Amino acid sequence: MPQAFRGVSRQVQAAALAAVSVIGLALAGAAPAWAQSCGRDGSGFPAWLASFRQQAVAAGIPASVVAASLDGVSYDRAIISRDRGQGVFQQSFLQFAGRMVADYRLKTGASRIRQHAGLFASIERQYGVPPEPIVAFWGLETDFGANMGKDPTLKALATLAYDCRRPELFRAELMDALRIVARGDLKPSEMRGAWAGELGQMQFMPSLYYKYGVDADGDGRVDLLRSTADALASAANFMKSLGWRRGEPWLVEVKVPADLPWHEADLEIRHPVSQWLRWGVTPRTGTLPPGNASLLLPMGRNGPAFLAYDNFRVFLRWNQSFVYATTAAYFAARLAGAPPVSRGSGQVATLGARDIARLQRLLAQRGYDPGPVDGKLGAATRAAVKKAQMEFGLPADSFPTAELIARLGGN
Repeated sequence: MPQAFRGVSRQVQAAALAAVSVIGLALAGAAPAWAQSCGRDGSGFPAWLASFRQQAVAAGIPASVVAASLDGVSYDRAIISRDRGQGVFQQSFLQFAGRMVADYRLKTGASRIRQHAGLFASIERQYGVPPEPIVAFWGLETDFGANMGKDPTLKALATLAYDCRRPELFRAELMDALRIVARGDLKPSEMRGAWAGELGQMQFMPSLYYKYGVDADGDGRVDLLRSTADALASAANFMKSLGWRRGEPWLVEVKVPADLPWHEADLEIRHPVSQWLRWGVTPRTGTLPPGNASLLLPMGRNGPAFLAYDNFRVFLRWNQSFVYATTAAYFAARLAGAPPVSRGSGQVATLGARDIARLQRLLAQRGYDPGPVDGKLGAATRAAVKKAQMEFGLPADSFPTAELIARLGGN
């Protein structure tokens, strides 16, 4: 993913990273003296690294691999500064999609699908994932492999593993990075990527690289940096693990009537397409695929509207950012032949991060649970907004407005 969105890129792996936290907790069992200073400076880093090296060998990683990978690795304050300095990602769906699903990405994506037609056919036979969703992530993550990052991965992971903020997560990632070297996939010097440890054309964290990486080109190793075949097949393998359903749709743009029961517009609520049709929901073009679907309103009732099928949840599991996941699914739909998204049926005033944080505090004060007060319009905040809208008799489309803030007692 382009540098401007590296903060989002780290969120891409959030769901998968949770799966390795147990390993990290095991590594974090002891609390030696260096833990006292890890949040302030790097003075305890050498002692921590020596301890980690012993743990890695005890975990079965050859001592020669540990030495080759970690000799000379130092603490990098710049990584901590970047980690602490991330701003709140707060763009509307139309803003983000308009920027990221640009003409050049659509043209390049379509070209890549034609160029690798045989490879994509093989991937779809094996994993059930068509080319469009894979190419959408490929384009959004690294511009089809052009922008993978150049930061030393082992140095970045070791710094973040030593740091106090999320040590258990990054200790497990560092351990898997060593396993990648031990398996013969990459040399330590080849492990360069994003500043938070993501690697390769699909920006996999080491845990995903190690678990879902595929040697699709048959050269005896998994190389997600230079082998396009390995990168694309690995993405499909990961998507299959996230629940991709072969031959099923993911996102279709629709038109919605003004008198829709808006409380039904919720990703947690699914209805047969026949029910949505009875409520007056119609496809913007063509016909609606059969099945169960949720009504997705990324910018509320006046903005664009989609029916989100079961496969849409795979986009959300790849990246928990609601706007990113919707953009990726829309990008894939465009590659599959969908027209450009409409702007909806009216003006949509979006709130900035500061107003979202204020709304979150007001919701919490009223007894709702908006999740952390972080200025992000995540799933918990949207759910709390919906409950408040229903309480005040407002259209319950889960999209925050200045009117709702005023009703909650904000100025």
